[in-house]
Amino acid sequence: MPLPIAAIGDSLIPVSIPSPPQSVWHLGPIPIRAYSICILAGVALAVWWTDRRYRARGGRAELALDTAMLTVPIGIVCARIYHVITSPDAYFGPNGDLARIWRTWEGGIGIWGGVAGGLISGALFLRRRGVRLAPFADAVAPALLAAQAIGRFGNWFNQELFGGPTTLPWGLEIDRAHLPAGYAPGTLFHPTFLYEALWSAMGVCALLWLERRLRGAGACGGRLLWAYFMVYTAGRAWVEHLRIDEAQRVLGLRLNEWTSLVVFVIGLIGFVVVTRRGPSDAVTADGAGPAEGSDAPTREKADDPRGPHRGSC
Repeated sequence: MPLPIAAIGDSLIPVSIPSPPQSVWHLGPIPIRAYSICILAGVALAVWWTDRRYRARGGRAELALDTAMLTVPIGIVCARIYHVITSPDAYFGPNGDLARIWRTWEGGIGIWGGVAGGLISGALFLRRRGVRLAPFADAVAPALLAAQAIGRFGNWFNQELFGGPTTLPWGLEIDRAHLPAGYAPGTLFHPTFLYEALWSAMGVCALLWLERRLRGAGACGGRLLWAYFMVYTAGRAWVEHLRIDEAQRVLGLRLNEWTSLVVFVIGLIGFVVVTRRGPSDAVTADGAGPAEGSDAPTREKADDPRGPHRGSC
């Protein structure tokens, strides 16, 4: 299939998104993989931004980093387990290779496993530290979505998880080595990595807008995290439907589509329940405000609409 062309001035040029020609570089014997860089860049942004947002709520400095030291490794392991379970043919199928289970650098990180593992381990850790979950959840929600937007570019470098053929001007080029069976060279595909990254970026803006709206009713009380579930899954469902990589199907839909539907409903229920119950803005489990020694503002200053933290909840 020839590449689509567009007239620019007096010349005709191809219109498409090229895939990176290289996804790994070597620093001596050490491979530096773009996929890992994208994931780690997203994690670094999430930790930094969560720390700033949590301290603005009166939380302890560096608690976000302490939490990430536990939740990130657990999340990566759970994300890999989820991927292997939901896409088993590459590992357990007729031509599968069990050794590929450990090759995380080749791609294959299931976001739902990572989110579940990270949230559960993080919740247990924070409870042991005597920290209320809701303020931390509100702090992490947009940061988590921003991290996912950055991490998706790892799929671009790996030339994986793209959608079906398209003639749209932003079709994605895939080289012969990564071209799915049955497709001719030159075929363009939906760049689902870009769709999801842009959706996540818009989702971050939506959560920040919601945060400002909820400020008038008091604290968010964890509602940003529930809203995160709804925002992300609303986009993930249609992006997932475009993809053509092998995946488990249930009643005609990919398993991740069903997961998105279930998580969306959970997010909706959680948002409604928290809203009806009435949020609390206490940071610690005993209802205290800012932790002793924290560099966060006092509650009176934080609630002052003229203060430096207006818009945070």
